[in-house]
Amino acid sequence: MYVKRVPAAEFKTQNRGGRGIQGMGVHDDDFMEHLISTSTHDILLFFTDAGKVYRMKGYEIPEYGRTAKGLPIINLLGINADEKIQAVITVPRDREGEHYLFFVTKQGIVKRTAVAEFGNIRRNGLIAINLKDDDQLNNVMLTEGNDNILIGTHNGYSVTFNEGAVRGMGRSAAGVRGIRLRDGDYVVGSDIMRAGSDVFVISEKGYGKRTPVDEYPVKGRGGKGIKTANVTTKNGPLAGVTTVDGSEDILVVTNAGVMIRFQSGSVSQTGRATLGVRLIRVDDDTKVASMAKVLPDEDDPEGADTTPVAGDGAEMATDTADNTDTAETTVADGTDEDTSDVDELVRRAEADTDDDAINGDDTDDSDE
Repeated sequence: MYVKRVPAAEFKTQNRGGRGIQGMGVHDDDFMEHLISTSTHDILLFFTDAGKVYRMKGYEIPEYGRTAKGLPIINLLGINADEKIQAVITVPRDREGEHYLFFVTKQGIVKRTAVAEFGNIRRNGLIAINLKDDDQLNNVMLTEGNDNILIGTHNGYSVTFNEGAVRGMGRSAAGVRGIRLRDGDYVVGSDIMRAGSDVFVISEKGYGKRTPVDEYPVKGRGGKGIKTANVTTKNGPLAGVTTVDGSEDILVVTNAGVMIRFQSGSVSQTGRATLGVRLIRVDDDTKVASMAKVLPDEDDPEGADTTPVAGDGAEMATDTADNTDTAETTVADGTDEDTSDVDELVRRAEADTDDDAINGDDTDDSDE
């Protein structure tokens, strides 16, 4: 498993329906899985399939070029060799107070825990949720205590309910049922529903659509859900479900590492039980793996800190870059670009004829 940080400006807005650009170098048997938008000073929480959580700052993730493969994440986090990063969320510095983390698992189990319980995380991680043997963590959301939650499934169904229907629990609690899944179905996405927003879905074959949240009635948790997309052999089962307001961009990535970025507002707005339109063309042997919401291009000033973080690439790139958000750069050959020290030594050598002028104390180690 590999991770890297890439400036959002590397991905320019394109028209929907294109083939996209290479977003990360991968091996034939590897694929990209997680993609989020964050700031260098935000807190990143990494949740593993074992139900543990690890914590890092955004600037601690090394920055690489768009096509580089990243750094093995085991070099950054103290995860066990048999653990896999299942979800990554960003916690802005100003939202560590009265907020909650809302957990959703692949088998439809949900849990709500106060963010304050994750303030002090050891390097070897903490237990975030107790999972059953056949379950995995699908998503974690930062909520405010009274948000409406949307959960979508692979076969095109969804449920919506208020987070207050799930009582606050401790870190090690297992959670309660959020959606009753049909045979062979599983959760592919979840998000917070806000007034005036749209539900955005994308299928494995690259079809997607927007539907007003008004068409999703808020009911109690634990139901089987209503149809949120018409799943056919043409568009395939759903690969992701989220909510948008039309102002953000969407980054879609395939399991071959190909990305496309487009404005969410450019996607047709249709009813719940419809097919959608083509958003990205995928080959027969590839499929959409995941998607992420990012700020639009016009809101990304040059040198801004907002960057998408991608994980699960392939082997580490050799062209390492400085992973801080300062203006300083590291020279590849280890020499100093500033020649002022060299000039000063030359002037000293010309001015001083005394043998004591040249000794170990006056020598600049960087120029030896």
